[in-house]
Amino acid sequence: MPYTPPPDLLKHRVILVTGAGQGLGRSAALAYARHGATVILLGRVVGKLEKVYDEIVAAGGAHPAIFPVDLAAATDADFEAMAQAIGQQIGRLDGILHCAAAFEALRPQQLDTLEDWMRQFRVNAAAPAAINRACAPYLEVGGDASVILVGESHGHEPVAYWGGFAVSKAALEAYFKVQADEWSDKGIRINLVIPGPVNSPQRAKTHPGEEKSLLPQPDDLMPHFLYLMGPDSQAIRGRIIDCRN
Repeated sequence: MPYTPPPDLLKHRVILVTGAGQGLGRSAALAYARHGATVILLGRVVGKLEKVYDEIVAAGGAHPAIFPVDLAAATDADFEAMAQAIGQQIGRLDGILHCAAAFEALRPQQLDTLEDWMRQFRVNAAAPAAINRACAPYLEVGGDASVILVGESHGHEPVAYWGGFAVSKAALEAYFKVQADEWSDKGIRINLVIPGPVNSPQRAKTHPGEEKSLLPQPDDLMPHFLYLMGPDSQAIRGRIIDCRN
């Protein structure tokens, strides 16, 4: 994407990034911090979040906040408590990037279990919706909040062997359309990005023999995520941005 963000694009903004410990989430957290944001790092593994925290501080960014959360087990009460803590400790929330994802394995549906599907649905579709519900009162305050969902090509175009992952990502896309419609007259914009093939931990699970150096790197996609999170994209809402095109 031919977009060059100004250095202070996200100055004074507070942005929550889920799945911030690795892959696209990590790259986005670092990029948002470089462009002036205070970043809230949400993920399951505390050690990974602490490494990203240290990278941000070492680069001169604002000290992030860390919320260790297992999205497969979290409840509405957990997300409400998180949102209230953000409001009390930081005072505002200007954006959310939903990068966290759960993936089991490429296999025929006969080998899937109900537990496999439920875990993927909770992390990939239900948790983003629950987080948005809990955080909506804080997002509305600023009048120009941006929420970005990370979709997936096999959720957009389901094919064999992608099972519960494809179905849960398709559910995320359906949720996105409903939420975009409901937020059409509010000060919150929501868009969905389909990254396509990218060198990430998830890609390593599905394509283990692939030459990683030939793939787009997470940093290559940051112009999309910076543009959609910043004020330059105020008019963009309810869009599916397919980075493969």
